[in-house]
Amino acid sequence: MDWSSFGLVMLLSAAVLAAMHAATWAWSRAAHKLAVVDVVWGLGFVLVALVSAVVGSGDAVRRVVLLVLAGVWGLRLTWHLERRARGMGEDPRYTALYADKGPVETALRVFGLQGALQWIISLPIQASAAVEAGPGPTARTILGAGVLVWGTGLFFEAVGDRQLTAFRADPANRGRILDTGLWAWTRHPNYVGDAAVWWGMWLVAASSLVPVVFALAISPALMTFFLRNVSGARLLEKSLSNKPGWAEYAAKTPYFFPRPPRPPR
Repeated sequence: MDWSSFGLVMLLSAAVLAAMHAATWAWSRAAHKLAVVDVVWGLGFVLVALVSAVVGSGDAVRRVVLLVLAGVWGLRLTWHLERRARGMGEDPRYTALYADKGPVETALRVFGLQGALQWIISLPIQASAAVEAGPGPTARTILGAGVLVWGTGLFFEAVGDRQLTAFRADPANRGRILDTGLWAWTRHPNYVGDAAVWWGMWLVAASSLVPVVFALAISPALMTFFLRNVSGARLLEKSLSNKPGWAEYAAKTPYFFPRPPRPPR
């Protein structure tokens, strides 16, 4: 492993994320809403993957693969969230969490925290960029498995988002809960897909067969924890729990990890 290259990638990734979030903070002040920070969540990872691909000294094929995977996922997510946010006001979650906080504390907790999380979660991409190709068929098998897991995650996230968008666009569904398609397999297919995407990219990075990258499984584990237990599914369900039909839907549908729908009794 080229530690000097890894250090340079980490430093430049941190600088790029800091610049992006400074610009996003200015955008949020002009738009009068903190929720714009969600739009750049995927974009931050694309920028880190780009820095890693350009600056890293490791295996070029793996650097390009990770850039493509991060780019497809991150740009789709950015487009989806920007499109969804058009014309909308502040996200109630941010109002509830930061209404009584000052501007400096809010900036650090929202933009600073998100930038730090992006940097930590993307560490497998950064580390992998400083490692040469892993030896033989084992490395290729792990890389292929990573792409497969990533693809499965992207399917759940993109299709889940599309199904929910179409459901909400139909006035006949006002006040109803989406319980068909992927939403019958799990109550949060988009968050499940997001988690799988990052486990897939970690596997691609781990195809370097370097212990440091294997140890960075903490990064997708942290992403999964936040998506499942903190800022994702858990927080969203607090706002859905009083919705008519929610109790029945929650009783028959897995909270996070998907399983095939059970036939009605």
